[in-house]
Amino acid sequence: MRKAIFFGFIAAGAAAGLFAALNGDWGLRVVMMAIGAVIGAAIGGAVTRVGKRPPIRVPSDLDQSYGQGTAAEDRDRNYWRDRGHPPFMKPPSGEPDRHMFDPDRLA
Repeated sequence: MRKAIFFGFIAAGAAAGLFAALNGDWGLRVVMMAIGAVIGAAIGGAVTRVGKRPPIRVPSDLDQSYGQGTAAEDRDRNYWRDRGHPPFMKPPSGEPDRHMFDPDRLA
């Protein structure tokens, strides 16, 4: 169905070119029909998306291999080791028994 619509736009563009040069000689009619067919092909291709590439498939979290550290399964598996933080984004751990991250500590 999309190809029929595409070829319909090409024919309509050629007919518009023929109509535009109706009073000219055959050389002018052929050139105008060719120009109209090219414009009709451009419009028909845009409308029917004939030349559109298939969408790029973005891999989901389940497609990633183990050990990368970013898949949801890897984050779940390493939750206790990483204390819930993504890899390479963990805050620094405080010194033991120094309470350096307490909110009431001044500096």
